[in-house]
Amino acid sequence: MHSPGIIILAAGLGTRFQQAGGQGNKLLAPYPDAFGVAQPLLKFTIDQAKRSGLPLILVTRPGYHAIHQLAQQAGIRIICLESAGSGESIAAAVRETPHWRGWLIQPGDMAWVTAEDHLRVARALQQGASQVRLTWQQQPGHPVGFAASWYATLSMLQGDTGARTLLNTAQLTLLEGHAGVTRDADLPASAPRHF
Repeated sequence: MHSPGIIILAAGLGTRFQQAGGQGNKLLAPYPDAFGVAQPLLKFTIDQAKRSGLPLILVTRPGYHAIHQLAQQAGIRIICLESAGSGESIAAAVRETPHWRGWLIQPGDMAWVTAEDHLRVARALQQGASQVRLTWQQQPGHPVGFAASWYATLSMLQGDTGARTLLNTAQLTLLEGHAGVTRDADLPASAPRHF
């Protein structure tokens, strides 16, 4: 495999979403597509990642059967674990994909990230960047990319700190994106009316 791949994080508990009044698993919350048909939020994330043509892996929990089904329908490889946080999820996915030439970390609830966003980050890694992050009006966004040289460090992440602690301004390439690279579904009303 001569390209970076995308890790879709779908093992979270959605605590902030539920505290804000959301019901059930936020990754399954229905959002209308361009035709007005309700689809699970995670489907939009998966569809955009697939459109990039990059390899994909999705990390989720054993009991999240509806998420398993979505991933299987899309033909995406799944890792199941009772994750203690995003760091543990990232580490598990990286250990399963040592042949990738880097990793793009994509939260499952950030469905407004486009295929082109993924490709921009992947191209920057392929051109020699060590770390890459999309931003919007100086706000940090996703996906965040790490070169293959970060394998050992990423594979040992733990807890819920994710890969944020690894970002180093001396090594980080920032790419200006659009509002969607910073938008997530932690709040039930935070979504546009359609995709």
